[in-house]
Amino acid sequence: MKIIVFSDSHRSLSGMLDTVVREAPDLVLHLGDLLCDAEELSYAYPQQRMVSVPGNCDGWTTEPAIRRIREEGRTILLSHGHLWHVKQGCHLAMLEGRKAGADILLFGHTHQPYCQQQEDGLWVMNPGPASRSYGRILLTGDSIRCELAQMP
Repeated sequence: MKIIVFSDSHRSLSGMLDTVVREAPDLVLHLGDLLCDAEELSYAYPQQRMVSVPGNCDGWTTEPAIRRIREEGRTILLSHGHLWHVKQGCHLAMLEGRKAGADILLFGHTHQPYCQQQEDGLWVMNPGPASRSYGRILLTGDSIRCELAQMP
């Protein structure tokens, strides 16, 4: 299974649209700022599975700020990150990820790409701003591979 992760798109749609076509993912995750960009993607590709969470620039919404999803037997915890104060470090986010039993923790907000597997096996990814980068997650058999990619 291939998952593409976008965050902090701030109306940078063209790269995301091209990436969805080029990567042909099974699932697209959007980590907020701006939810309307995720909506635009869903309008452009109505058959594409998508999950999104709002960011600090999304204003009032009834969408949950934190989502826990299961894909291919793996638990993924996703949020924009502002509620976890990730600009001061990702320790609280990792604590929440571990508490949720996550295999993969996803957040944005800092505009700084980051992707690393922790000693306990938890993958932590910030795909960076969608104008410059995105994340790719490959789930195959028992393996998880997370990586960053540059926007075309």
